[in-house]
Amino acid sequence: MTCSHKTLADAIRMLAVDAVQQANSGHPGAPMGMADIATVLWRQHLRHDPADPQWPDRDRFVLSNGHGSMLLYALLHLTGYDLPIDELKRFRQLHSRTPGHPEVGVTPGVETTTGPLGQGITNAVGMALAEALLASTFNRPGHTIVDHRTWVFLGDGCLMEGISHEACSLAGTLGLGKLIAVWDDNGISIDGHVEPWFGDDTPKRFEAYGWRVIRGVDGHDPAAVDAALRAAMDDVGKPTLVCCKTVIGHGSPNKAGTHDVHGAALGAAEVAATRAALGWHHAPFEIPADVRAAWDQHEAGAARHAAWAQRFGAYRTAHPGLAAEFERRVMQRALPADYPRRSAEALARVVAEAATIASRKASQNAISALLPLLPELIGGSADLTGSNLTDGKTSVPVRRGEHGLAGNHVNYGVREFGMSAIMNGLALHGGFVAYGGTFLTFSDYARNAVRMSALMRQGVVYVYTHDSIGLGEDGPTHQPVEHVASLRLIPNNRVWRPCDAVETFVAWQAAVERRDGPTCLILSRQNLPAQARNDAQVDAIRRGGYVLAGSDTAAQVTLLATGSEVALAMAARDQLGGDGVAARVVSMPCCEVFDAQDAAYRAQVLPRDVPVLAIEAGVTNHWRAYTGFDGDVIGIDRFGESAPAAQVYEALGVTAARVVERARTLAARTAR
Repeated sequence: MTCSHKTLADAIRMLAVDAVQQANSGHPGAPMGMADIATVLWRQHLRHDPADPQWPDRDRFVLSNGHGSMLLYALLHLTGYDLPIDELKRFRQLHSRTPGHPEVGVTPGVETTTGPLGQGITNAVGMALAEALLASTFNRPGHTIVDHRTWVFLGDGCLMEGISHEACSLAGTLGLGKLIAVWDDNGISIDGHVEPWFGDDTPKRFEAYGWRVIRGVDGHDPAAVDAALRAAMDDVGKPTLVCCKTVIGHGSPNKAGTHDVHGAALGAAEVAATRAALGWHHAPFEIPADVRAAWDQHEAGAARHAAWAQRFGAYRTAHPGLAAEFERRVMQRALPADYPRRSAEALARVVAEAATIASRKASQNAISALLPLLPELIGGSADLTGSNLTDGKTSVPVRRGEHGLAGNHVNYGVREFGMSAIMNGLALHGGFVAYGGTFLTFSDYARNAVRMSALMRQGVVYVYTHDSIGLGEDGPTHQPVEHVASLRLIPNNRVWRPCDAVETFVAWQAAVERRDGPTCLILSRQNLPAQARNDAQVDAIRRGGYVLAGSDTAAQVTLLATGSEVALAMAARDQLGGDGVAARVVSMPCCEVFDAQDAAYRAQVLPRDVPVLAIEAGVTNHWRAYTGFDGDVIGIDRFGESAPAAQVYEALGVTAARVVERARTLAARTAR
């Protein structure tokens, strides 16, 4: 017997209802309201293979309204992914594969971690951008190996978040024709009916972005949904918004259409009433065999995958070099075989040059050196390319041409948050190592996307320049003091603040080689002097902290510094030595990497019997972990001033003279 559309959609509804009820926590309304749309999409249009969630030419599906996670879990379970019914029964429980919001790497088939509203649609823009750029790079006449769509479900909350404007505006400008967003227009948010606070004409808004908009779709009419999705799949060189009018909690007799069903279990009585209203006469979590068979996508997915594999085989025969590069970049996500050698050679050139330049310029030089080694590098800036220096010698702006989008440097416009979440999407898709720049003080705009990079373990590189009061005349609005410490608080985030060109290149090496989390590069506007090192010291930079300058006699104080303040520490060391105070200098470009070293190495760099004076042009609390109560910190626990950089450093007490004074005091106190 053929199962009706209603029966198949009700299977989603009741799995969501039962899971939320059992957990006594969750959001049943969106899964119930979007079940009809999801049934049409996942059974008739989405190209995927449950047996291989990593198939490179699969369609991507993003649930941007991630609070409705049971919709996605129900779909993954029903279509045959490795998500057994027992995991649905453990919804929102410790160590289950069905966490409260979808998490990439936890649940097979989940493409990105969503929940912070607006970031899912923005990740999807990055995925669609990745597809378009890979298609122009690898497809050849008669051989199309990159050809998939990115589908997004999103709700009113995603559209209210400002990041959706940043991302969708750029998507329209870039003409991402394989991006299809389905708006769950149910008119409800947590506070109730949205009209008093969300009165936008959303279709007109998206048309203004340059999107194609399909209006007025009844989200509970499968024929209407099917027609709209088919129309959306006709690539007209524009992303598409499908506007589906739905009833939140559809099927619940007493709570449908209200905010009561948005974020709480229905309650036992309403669950029973919903079962009766839908005619779903099955126990909780029970899926009849005919329904399960109708939902199963193993056969269809295997056929799609096999057809692509056959095409890829022909492609490999015709273009073996391109095929090998596609496998490396997209399927293996591995570095080129010659990368270690060529990267080491490039570092040796930087060491030999010993240039006195700003670390932002050193970063640009590193980008120029790495781009020929790593064609997967894709850069960009939030309208500050000439200041962040994120364009290398072979950078090409991403533009649409005769053969589609091409280039390796994105002009993101003044969209720091959008840029950062788009880079997450590029990384999640595969085939790219994304980096993007802005002023460090504007990292606040991007912070939640940086946090998501760390949570999702994505190797995104954030290039943050103008890193301190050293930028001078722009004043306290642009002078970061708390930002480096704030970024260091994010778990699994690595923050590098290099002191010269050599440390900057090593930081870039570490960043592009990292596969399990993001890296923030904190770079200066002002020139920094080259520091002398032997080969062992150059190698030790990768350990996050190392002894840059020792002492000929027993050290009386260790000067611990990062970035531009390393030069201050070196100058102070020379003055102290002339006064008979033996000082060592430790450069610590990356605290997170240093902290991961073995105890013996850390004790060698920072011996406990030598007091530590830490110096960084930022807030001081972070450094107490290294100085202890017996040490001292020179930093800035206030906002800056508008003046030439040297005057600001003097006014705020971040000078070699002050380092000398405080180091003498520390050494004398310890001697007593």
